[in-house]
Amino acid sequence: MTKVTALFDEIFQAFTRALRYGVRLIGGMSPAALLGAALVLALICAVLPLALTLFVVFLLVKLAFGASVLARRPRYTTYKDVE
Repeated sequence: MTKVTALFDEIFQAFTRALRYGVRLIGGMSPAALLGAALVLALICAVLPLALTLFVVFLLVKLAFGASVLARRPRYTTYKDVE
């Protein structure tokens, strides 16, 4: 049990170090840089899920269309040489 608590303690310390680093980084930014970073982060959070969703939708449409086209094709017959 002590190994599990030590692991959680290490995870907590790493998380708090990263959080403190982020707060120091944001605190040292100028207002223009902070606005730019916020806009870039908002753009990434808004555009990336939309792009992934559209990719999945169009991929599913492509697969459904391809399956329907393949289902409608006539089966090829083997040809016999007739003399």
